[in-house]
Amino acid sequence: MTDMTRASRPLLLVVDVSDEGRDDPAFHAELRALTASVLRAADEAGFDATRVAAEAAGVEGLLAELERADAVLLTGGDDVDPVFYDGQAEYPGRAQTFPAADRAQMALVVRAVEARVPTVGICRGMQLVNVALGGDLVQHLPGDAHVRAGAPDDSMVDHDVRLDPASDLAARLGGDAFDVRSSHHQAVGRLGGGLAAVAWADDGTVEALEHTAAPLWCVQWHPEDAGARGDVLSDLLAAARDEVAPA
Repeated sequence: MTDMTRASRPLLLVVDVSDEGRDDPAFHAELRALTASVLRAADEAGFDATRVAAEAAGVEGLLAELERADAVLLTGGDDVDPVFYDGQAEYPGRAQTFPAADRAQMALVVRAVEARVPTVGICRGMQLVNVALGGDLVQHLPGDAHVRAGAPDDSMVDHDVRLDPASDLAARLGGDAFDVRSSHHQAVGRLGGGLAAVAWADDGTVEALEHTAAPLWCVQWHPEDAGARGDVLSDLLAAARDEVAPA
């Protein structure tokens, strides 16, 4: 991890999926805007942040980045390739996949959990964490329940989420009920090793995970969206900052 005597602030590794090859330029631009919001919030939370695209970095590159990082945040984005969780190759609403990025990010998650590097996952980031630790995904939510159909310029859906009041995440976020913004057509299915579901939407969709032993917290919604309410992103980054190992 970063030598804290050589850095005035801890380093947050912000991991996106890819910088090129997307079929939908508008979606790519939306993801870049969301990442920019994360980087601003990281600065406000006391981190120096570096952004890396997993597809370009590959497994070795991403693990090398982890060696110098104090915390990790996995952003949202594209579908996780179903080959990594033995899913059906074809399913309703299948989006573009980046298997090289998936492979690199999964290696990163496993190493971060082993090394107890504080880790936050957002939307796809949460799904990737679950797959990396041996879980699977609901490949398509019935009726696109969490995606606003027919509105590509604003795919966010506002809805309520309830957290387990006894969870670490509820304590970190300062409450057990939130009005959130989501945009996803997949969800966590069977839980990966060491993970606990700690939040749900009204339809039963898992909305947050935490690890039972490592400093890892994930949310399915988008606290970094410009229209998000509350301080969830700041609180997640504060949780990671609080867990950074002292020099």
